[in-house]
Amino acid sequence: MMSEIKRIGVMTGGGDCPGLNAVIRAVVKTAILKYGLEVVGIKHGYRGLYLGEDEFVPLTLHDVSGIISKGGTMLYSSNKDNLFDYSYIDEHGQEQRGDVSDVGVNNLKKAGIDALIVIGGDGTLTSGRDFARKGVKVIGVPKTIDNDLASTDTTFGFDTAVATATESIDKLRTTAESHSRTIVVEVMGRYAGFIAIASAIAGGADAALIPEIPYDINKVADAIKENRARGKNFAIVVVAEGAKPIGGDVVISKVIDNSPDPIRLGGVGEVIAGQLEHLAGLECRATILGHTQRGGSPTSNDRILSTRYGSYAVKLLMEGKFGNMVVLDGTKLGYDSLENVIGKNKAVEESGYWIKTARAIDMCLGD
Repeated sequence: MMSEIKRIGVMTGGGDCPGLNAVIRAVVKTAILKYGLEVVGIKHGYRGLYLGEDEFVPLTLHDVSGIISKGGTMLYSSNKDNLFDYSYIDEHGQEQRGDVSDVGVNNLKKAGIDALIVIGGDGTLTSGRDFARKGVKVIGVPKTIDNDLASTDTTFGFDTAVATATESIDKLRTTAESHSRTIVVEVMGRYAGFIAIASAIAGGADAALIPEIPYDINKVADAIKENRARGKNFAIVVVAEGAKPIGGDVVISKVIDNSPDPIRLGGVGEVIAGQLEHLAGLECRATILGHTQRGGSPTSNDRILSTRYGSYAVKLLMEGKFGNMVVLDGTKLGYDSLENVIGKNKAVEESGYWIKTARAIDMCLGD
């Protein structure tokens, strides 16, 4: 199989995430130093794959020197471009929408790229699977701060997002205590509560509201009042952006047309803050952490995991295990089929250690 692969491509898609550059660095170093390959970076995700030559850049050891500590992605990214349903301008200057994936395949052939490493979340990996179905030799690397991808225990970026959220909770606690307030901290995670429950435990929050457990706002208020009766004059409530009340639905901030994932969650923190101020009797403020959780330098854990993922992805390519995604099972690396991974997002299990730990320390989960 080694003789069939001489040049590989690497690209990043979807939202940015701490550790992307560390994966790229590991891919380049492993490919060049261990297997003697050439590496081509494809900028701006699938849009770059469609645009072709000008978006394809050779990656050398010098290019990736020192990037392990940098957030973001040196190859840039896009979370709106699906070449199997793509908006483009035709030769008559008219906007069209349709399947232009063959253009991407041809651009890979023109560039002499024999195999492709795709770094991304569910949407990016879905297109990776679809290109694999068209005969492209693809390996996926799981990326999301939400930690909600199936088949793998941990995605890189999650540890950094939790660290950022925890640091913010630490800072908000001092102002909450100074003013005898409840502060509601809204974190990312989409429809999974991993960031919320992890940062709530690490930050010593009084309550954590996650999508997996619909909440009763009155029980959250009661928990705050009980703590106040024991002498605590403030409260911290961490809420995942996808949290919803019993019998209710998520709060949507906006809908973006023509996006593979048009629903943008957000605003539940403000809703909960307004309710708790009335019910719990403490002045309440909401803080939405937003994209701060995506940015900044990756933690040492994420740098190590990203490096392992990137290096192993090249190994899988050279072993001919195309159409798979790198996975982490405990401490061991392995792989699972992209066909099996797509559309099976992971959630916080009520019987798992996150929830058991929260309940053991009497953290309110709204139920």
